[in-house]
Order: sequence, then structure tokens, then C-alpha cells
Amino acid sequence: MTDGRAFQEPNYRATAGEFIRHIAAEWGDRPLAVLGDRRLSFADADIESARLARGLLASGVKAGTHVGLLAPNGPDWIVGWLAATRIGALVPLLNTYYKPRELGWVLEHSDVEVLLTVGQHLGHDYVERLESVAPGLSDQKAGEIRVDSHPALRSVWMWGDDVAPWAGRMSELEEQAGKVSEADLFEVEASLRPNDAMLVIYTSGSTAEPKGVIHSHGGAIRHPFNLLPFRDLEPGDVCYTPMPLFWVGGLTYTLISCMHAGATVVFEDQFEPGATLDLIERERVTHVIGWPHMAKALTEHPSFGERDLGSVRGGSLDALLPAHLRVGDPELRANSLGMTESLGPHSIEMIGSQLPPEKRGSFGRSVPGVEHRIVDPLSSKDKPPGEMGEIWIKGYSLMLGHLKRSRRDVFTKDGWFRTGDAGYLDADGHLFFKGRMGDQIKSSGMNITPREVELVIEEQPEVMHAFVMAVPHAERGEDVATAIVFRPGQTADPADIQARLKQEMSSYKVPRHVATYASPQDLPWLESGKVDRRSLQDSLVDRFGA
Repeated sequence: MTDGRAFQEPNYRATAGEFIRHIAAEWGDRPLAVLGDRRLSFADADIESARLARGLLASGVKAGTHVGLLAPNGPDWIVGWLAATRIGALVPLLNTYYKPRELGWVLEHSDVEVLLTVGQHLGHDYVERLESVAPGLSDQKAGEIRVDSHPALRSVWMWGDDVAPWAGRMSELEEQAGKVSEADLFEVEASLRPNDAMLVIYTSGSTAEPKGVIHSHGGAIRHPFNLLPFRDLEPGDVCYTPMPLFWVGGLTYTLISCMHAGATVVFEDQFEPGATLDLIERERVTHVIGWPHMAKALTEHPSFGERDLGSVRGGSLDALLPAHLRVGDPELRANSLGMTESLGPHSIEMIGSQLPPEKRGSFGRSVPGVEHRIVDPLSSKDKPPGEMGEIWIKGYSLMLGHLKRSRRDVFTKDGWFRTGDAGYLDADGHLFFKGRMGDQIKSSGMNITPREVELVIEEQPEVMHAFVMAVPHAERGEDVATAIVFRPGQTADPADIQARLKQEMSSYKVPRHVATYASPQDLPWLESGKVDRRSLQDSLVDRFGA
């Protein structure tokens, strides 16, 4: 069901090349992206990405080449993404939070052949990190990489002046553009189709390994355009977000939406409440798009009451809006439900509007072009309105599939995707989300797979078993907690274990709370011989829940 609302799509072919050429012609010298003193206009984004695209073509990159992108939010990220996708490369988006273990796994899983990256950022040394996950990389020659751990990898190009000896400078890659004509670039762009694969976005799933979600050009470009009627973005608006561009909240819901609307996206190297308030004031930001805990940090800053935030009129943080635009009751503020596999929202109402009282807690109706079913997970039969079941989705914004997984393992025979989310539809088609069917943890907007964290904890020498689960938190939604059983005669300080885990995985995955047990017999057990995870979680909630 599409609830009668009209599907909207651009009046040009939805491929990266057509997209950037169209918006550059439409918005020209308007600023597209701002980071510090650097301002990238729409026209600049077209010119610079075309030059880099021609350099990539000259270096041997072609349609279907896997070009990884590892960089912080900003103009360079945008130019790199556009350059690679407008010539048909498949671009795995790499998480800048990745520790060596995670980075090495994703580079290998996504078969990255060419990597566009920075050398360092905010204390992260990616040169050192790459050398640690790819033994022998430090002995390689730029452009001729051969390492056993990552057999697909052939070349690495780096932004900045501090470039590893086994990598090429991005400026050198751009200099190769003269070997490929504009006409040749246009011909390559013209050969692409909207259903061609564009991106791989990694997300935690229900297993220990992350999932590589593949999205098409058409999905990535059409979906943000189709959502615009439900948003108040206008030409000349200025959006601030700390959401990473390697996830859908930053890429499609913010960046690509603003590109369609003729709005500017303002970035900063790092969210810090005082500096962020300075930035919002200075750039006259109209929309602040972020996670709920950000609003608390900003509004509790000592200088908040003295700030001129009169330009802010939209976004996802109700507390930053002027009083007449606030809904107040969060359960009556129009909301949406989405996921990486659907490129963000698959249900929606007019963002910022107030729901009628009888729709309290609704996540909106189906996005036009998207269908919902509520299904009994055991029988696969549809549930009637008002009855709980698993949410299934289908539609134009749905992913092409999961990397290295067969289609039959991802979709039903008739193309439905089982979201793993629990909820129900009312008689008017409003979707009510009631939580995950499985055990995934969502903390400050980030998805965490418990088993992925458990495996790392269990590698610690003192640990026999680890059980990871969520405890509620007022601002972050959920926190990661773990119950650890030590090996006989072993013990360790929980703070020491947390410090070690921070070297092995992204900081948001590291348990904030650690309960320790000397023996497995100290845990609650079921008659089946399995640990009673529900009782164990209840004890962790009682102990640590906010």
C-alpha cells in the first residue's frame, strides 16, 4: 500500500553522472559543502569530480571496479564519491571509526581494488592501520600493490601532503586527467543505468559479521528526491550534521537531499557543543540533523541561552527549534522508520508536524513507492490491522542485495525483505514500531551486533564466556553491557578489559558496563542447559540501566 500519496522522481536519468551535471547546471555557484574555510559549490563539485573521474579512468579504473572510500565528512569525500560513481565504479564506504581488525575485514570482504583515503584524521593514523592489517604493504610500490591478505588491492591514493611510499598523491591522480577527454568521460557516464550498483554500505546485522548492503544509482538518487515533499528543505537552506557520510543518515537523508534541494551542508571535523554552537550561529544554519543525545549536549552548554539560533527552523532536534515549531510530546511528533537496506525512511509523515492524538507513537505511513506487510514470522501469513508481527518491506528504494550473499538468502521468492523489526499497521496504514525481533543493540543511532562484540571479548586471555546485551539509557536509547565469566583462577579489572577492547573495535561497540563472574554457575541457566539470557539481561538492567 502507498496510501495514495504520489511517487516523485527526477526528470533525468538517475545515475551519478546525470545527477551531478543536472544539479550543477541548476544550482551553479551556490555553496554545496562547507568545512572550515573551504567552500565547495555545486559547479565545483561537478568540475572537480569530473577531473578526478578522468584521472581514475586514466589509471585503469572502469565500470565495476571496487573503489573504497575512507575519509571524513567534507568536500574531499563528496568529490571522491562522485568521481568514482559517475564512471560506474562500485564504492564500498569505509567507516572512519574502524579499528584495524574491522578495517582489514571490510577491505577484504568488499574486494577493494583501489582505495581513496586520508593518511590521518583526528588522531587516527590510517597509514599505520593499513600497514598493520595488510602485512607486507610497507614494502610495496605505489600502483603495484600485491599483498596476500587482500589479493584484490592494487593501488591506494591519498589526500594531503603526508603520503605513504606505497600510495600515490591524489593530486598526481588528478594530473592524469589530461589523458582522458571530456567526451570519453561523457560516453562512460552515458553507458550507466539506474539499476547499476553504486554503493556498498556496511551495517551490523544479526550475525557476527557486518553486512555489505548494495544500493543502485537509481535508489540512491531517487529516494531522497521522493522524500522532499515530506520535508521543508528549500533552495538556500543550510543544514548541519555530524552524521557520517558512510551511513545513510549522512549520505542520502542529508547530503543527497540537500543536493536535490539546492541547500548547503555544513560539516565540522568533530562535534563539540561549544564549537558546534559557534558554527550554527556563524553559518546561519536552518536545519540541525543529528541524534537525540546531541540536543542534550547543545542545550546544556553554559552558553546556550546567549546564542542567536533564530535561523534554525527544521531538522531532527526538537529542542533547538523556536517554541512555536516544537511539538513537545515526542510521541506526537511525526516520525519515520528506516534502515540501511531501505536507504533510510520506508515510512514517513510530514517531518516536524504533529500527529493527531489517536496516532500517538506512529512512525507514519508507507513512503510512496514502498509497500509494507506485517507477517507472522512462523507461518509467513499476513497479520490483520492492529496485530503485532514482523515488518516486511518492498519497493524502489530497497537494496539490490547483500554483498556475497545469494538473493534467495536475502529476499523472499516474491521480493519482500524481512526487516527483523516488530510492529503493526493500523486500519489507516500507520506503522507502529515496537522493537527488534532479534537482539541488535542501537546506541546513539548506531547499530551493534552483540555476537560481534562477544567474539572480541572472548579473545581476552582471562575470559571464558562473554554475553553482550542492551540496557536502556535515557539519552542514548540503549547502552552496551556485558556479563563476563573468567577462566578458572583468572581475573581482570573491568576498566582494563574496556581499554583493551577500545584498541580492537570502534568505541561505540565497547561495553559501557561490565559485570564479572568467577564461574559459569553464577549465571542463571535454563533447563535446556543454555544460559537464560533474558534473566541475565534483567539483572544487568537492574544494575546498570539508567
